[in-house]
Amino acid sequence: MCPENLDATRGQEKHSRMPSASNASTLKWRIVPQSEAEVERLPGKTHFWHCKPGMVADTNLMFVRAQLPPGEAHNFHHHPEMEEILYVLSGTAEQWVEKEKRIMRPGDSIYLPTGIVHATFNAGTETLDFLAILSPAKIKGPVTVEVADQEPWRSLRK
Repeated sequence: MCPENLDATRGQEKHSRMPSASNASTLKWRIVPQSEAEVERLPGKTHFWHCKPGMVADTNLMFVRAQLPPGEAHNFHHHPEMEEILYVLSGTAEQWVEKEKRIMRPGDSIYLPTGIVHATFNAGTETLDFLAILSPAKIKGPVTVEVADQEPWRSLRK
């Protein structure tokens, strides 16, 4: 870390909180404590957003921590305009890429190119906790296209 950033960090530590979310989109850089991550609760999963458009002034990254209870999943989908990296923090992931299944454990990561169908299932008995980075964050179409109800994806796990 360069000295300027150390000074900026020290200055922030003197304050009890970072600028409010309403000011966040004007920040050039930002520390996001877990307690201040933007929480998105969806059926069977919780996302903790640490970086995405609107959280900082200008970013071309999306960074999220995802937690899936046992038996839950990010079912088959693809990102038409984004590439993605997943990194497992804890738990066991049944990771599908197209029609191929692999098991991922803590410390494992995977790179997924734009448009490739993939799915992440919690294959263990504890919460699956992983990080995802997607880019570019600014796209014209949808972030995610769900395909779990289409063949061959619908029949792969049966």
